Amino acid sequence: MSHIVQITTEVRDEAAVQSACDRLHLPAPRHGTFELYGSTESGLGIELPRWKYPVVANLTTGQLRYDNYGGRWGGQEFLDRFLRNRTR
Repeated sequence: MSHIVQITTEVRDEAAVQSACDRLHLPAPRHGTFELYGSTESGLGIELPRWKYPVVANLTTGQLRYDNYGGRWGGQEFLDRFLRNRTR
């Protein structure tokens, strides 16, 4: 069974996302539609190290959607590091 997670932090600034990806040496985020385990999400896709699925930011609502299956498909520490770096 999948565990889609929705967190309350808001990500609305594309330039901040790009900057965080640059600082963390991540692939450039890209707009599109992305498959998660049990859903399809549209927005700005962010590829984190060793994550099976991307984190998808809806810049209009500020919501992040992702499925890391409780850490089995991606370590929470990578998402936490990304979120800390997007504001610097």
